[in-house]
Amino acid sequence: MLTESELTEGLAALDGWRREGAAIVKQFTFADFRAAMWFLNCAAAVADAMDHHPEWTNVYSRVTVRLTTHDAGGVTEKDLVLAEAMDSLANG
Repeated sequence: MLTESELTEGLAALDGWRREGAAIVKQFTFADFRAAMWFLNCAAAVADAMDHHPEWTNVYSRVTVRLTTHDAGGVTEKDLVLAEAMDSLANG
């Protein structure tokens, strides 16, 4: 699990992610449902390759992602790496 200072520093390097309890959270908004689904499919492939699976919801063009490392009890480097990968996918 990251220390407070590591988490603060990690969040500062990410766009739009915020801490929410023992997780980091971001809502992505896309042009339409198809774009949101493309993002979900691509992000799922990255997450699966990392063996690190997000909690997420999709409502039409919005995808809300919550990342935490359950077995560590909070946010770890894995969460920051996956968040950065998701940002890259969303920004095309």
